[in-house]
Amino acid sequence: MDILQSILVVAVIFVPLELLLPQRPAQRIFRRHWFNDLIYLFGNGFVVRIGVLLAFAFPLGDVETAMPGSARGFVQSQPIWLQVVAALMVAEIGFYAAHRLFHAVPYLWRFHAIHHSIEDLDWLAAHRVHPIDQVFSSLATVVPLLVVGFSPEAMAIYGLLYLLQSHLVHANVRLDFGPLRWVFASPRFHHWHHANQPEAHGHNFSAQLVFMDQIFGTLRIPDAMPDRYGTDEAIPQVYPLQLAWPFLRQQPAPFLRQQPARPPQPLTGSTPS
Repeated sequence: MDILQSILVVAVIFVPLELLLPQRPAQRIFRRHWFNDLIYLFGNGFVVRIGVLLAFAFPLGDVETAMPGSARGFVQSQPIWLQVVAALMVAEIGFYAAHRLFHAVPYLWRFHAIHHSIEDLDWLAAHRVHPIDQVFSSLATVVPLLVVGFSPEAMAIYGLLYLLQSHLVHANVRLDFGPLRWVFASPRFHHWHHANQPEAHGHNFSAQLVFMDQIFGTLRIPDAMPDRYGTDEAIPQVYPLQLAWPFLRQQPAPFLRQQPARPPQPLTGSTPS
């Protein structure tokens, strides 16, 4: 499936879902900065592929030789469903570590802050990621999977699940997963990660499974939805300027913002559910 087909499939799934089950009914499909994030959707894929290929060509080498062939054979001999479950868990460890680094290291936060500059979350918001952030996170996720040696079929299923859930957790949808929210990352879980509220900072770093947040004490899923999203930093809302912004900053942005929070500005329709 090429990129245009993937985009079409995702849009066909999530645009109707956001219309049928909106968390914030007042938010439009073509919300603020929608076109800017559409540029990310089309433009980032090529840049990220080049970055990942360059990383494998130089410092990473042949990662498939890092694990003995007998061990890789054992992994690939397992049922596909078990490989997929294991792949989800292995990838989650890498993603969680990379995600926390992008929040904790001031220079890396400059790049990750672009993603957190979104003030109206929806499925398309998943694509507003600085290429350097995306390349680093992709490597932290994919390299462990290649080292372990999961079968191509298991890797393909993992990739499809990641594609769907990464859009779902950003989407403007009223879904909470019930008791399964303590196992799988839900829209409520990830919306709180994007909340521009002091009590939300430093929580919910996982991508698909939340066990890493449970282990390290960073899990937080309140009953209510956040009042606001975004960041207090003055990040431009134009694609070229966002790409340049991390390099132009004079001072790194702190992980925990110390300035007083703005008065809450409730979003229409963001009532507890």
